[in-house]
Amino acid sequence: MSKIEIYSKGYCPYCTRTKATLNKLGLAYEEYEVTENAKLASEMQQRSGRRTVPQVFINDQHIGGSDDFHAALNNGSLTDLLKSA
Repeated sequence: MSKIEIYSKGYCPYCTRTKATLNKLGLAYEEYEVTENAKLASEMQQRSGRRTVPQVFINDQHIGGSDDFHAALNNGSLTDLLKSA
């Protein structure tokens, strides 16, 4: 089973969209809420090199934000990543 992680903020519509897609696909994920957690926000920035949310990781590989995640879903590379676990 693939390890899926998402850094998010509760008020972020892109985070909500990405989590809804993961739920629709039946994929379990670990969510890290960074809204009021500077330590997790810093961890996210170090891992991804980005400051925006969401940031998605699959098997410790950085996928990117919402647009990157949905592009990977649409072009089939997300399926390949999930199968490689």
